[in-house]
Amino acid sequence: MQNSTTNNIQNNLSSSYNIIMVGFLASLAGLMFGLDIGVMSGANEFIKKEFSATDRNIETIVSSMMFGAALGALGCGWASAKFGRNRCLILSALIFIISAIGCSLARGIIDLVAWRFILGIAIGIASTTAPLYIAEIAPEEKRGSMISTYQLMVTVGIFLAFISDTILGYYGAWRWMLGIIAFPAILFLIGLFSLPDSPRWLIMRNRKQEAYNILLSLRDGDKQAVHNEVQEIEEQIKSPKKGFSLFLSNRNFRRSVALGVTLQIVQQFTGMNVVMYYAPRIFQDMGYTGSATLWFTALVGLVNVAATFIAIGTVDKYGRKPTLYAGFGVMAIGLGVISFLMRNGHIVDPTMQLFCVAMLLFFIVGFAMSAGPLIWTLCSEIQPLQGRDFGVSASTVTNWLANFVVGYTFLTLNNNLGSSKTFLLYTILNIIFIGITFWFVPETSKVSLEKIEENLMEGKPLRQIGR
Repeated sequence: MQNSTTNNIQNNLSSSYNIIMVGFLASLAGLMFGLDIGVMSGANEFIKKEFSATDRNIETIVSSMMFGAALGALGCGWASAKFGRNRCLILSALIFIISAIGCSLARGIIDLVAWRFILGIAIGIASTTAPLYIAEIAPEEKRGSMISTYQLMVTVGIFLAFISDTILGYYGAWRWMLGIIAFPAILFLIGLFSLPDSPRWLIMRNRKQEAYNILLSLRDGDKQAVHNEVQEIEEQIKSPKKGFSLFLSNRNFRRSVALGVTLQIVQQFTGMNVVMYYAPRIFQDMGYTGSATLWFTALVGLVNVAATFIAIGTVDKYGRKPTLYAGFGVMAIGLGVISFLMRNGHIVDPTMQLFCVAMLLFFIVGFAMSAGPLIWTLCSEIQPLQGRDFGVSASTVTNWLANFVVGYTFLTLNNNLGSSKTFLLYTILNIIFIGITFWFVPETSKVSLEKIEENLMEGKPLRQIGR
């Protein structure tokens, strides 16, 4: 009896270690994602001086990555189904390494645009494949926390990029800012070779025994539980995924896809990624100069990480809609105050400058606790099973295209309208998003996916499908 108990404990420890390592390695895709989002923020001004670039050139360099990410996400579904989730992650890691080195060696603006576009393809692949892989490999009771860890790693990557930019900024080493990402990408690539295949993908390829063995190593050696899980996967696979044909034939599915697309547009037009891509420029407009703009940018990254924990701790307790109301309200207040303080251009009074920075951080908290993680959650919850892959893919591609528009227009808006009116525009948008949440977004907390789908297909108003 004692030996049996000891063996069970050892199996549990081994299984827990395996699942933690698998989840951690897959989550590193989020770290790479965050690093590549954040790194351009500190490099922009140095690139501008090096190549005598205009603000439109900088917008093109920044936004080319998002366009590449949209294409990467678009083609990723087919590739991950044919070659496997982990092989797609390996491909993304290789592209991360090559494109990071390419960016660091760029000879001009065209080179940077091209390499950033290729880098975007890697991000599109990784940002689509990693959460899917984690969801398929994780035990049910740990799935939510493991996917949340991926989202957290994105914010950690942004923060580390800001810190790196701040340190290297003292030397004007913008090439190192862009190229240093190759080092964690190499470690990411090495780690990926130890990842097992997704059991779901293996079963789809008629490799049931391999799937069984992998699940056995990740599920405490519980043969009955693994047998049941394999049967559940086989049953789910039998259910046909209609995707585009369902979209064409079913009005209710078109409604859920439209809502998912709208939610991703909403997320991008809160103005969050404007701060992520152009934070030093924003702090310059507030009246700061030199290294202060980079240190404040690093602070933005730190607050973004910390506030993400608020979302993890409150979303299931208070629900989706109340959290979104609070988030959009906080973002509108933060940007509205910034718009008012900057109405006469640069702020001269040091106290008002610090208050303006505090309001920007207030805005960051509002996003990180609400629209940041919750939009992704809602986009997967509102789609019916047979069309879920298509619905999530449509909203993901929309996210990157909207991201492209935001990155490509901010400096132009800022130059033509001024900082105050530009922030006022984003303030108004966040107020509008409160109305969109009220009229169209359902409360999905503590409601089964099956019930949401049933309500959707019965034709109930979108905001009521979570009842």
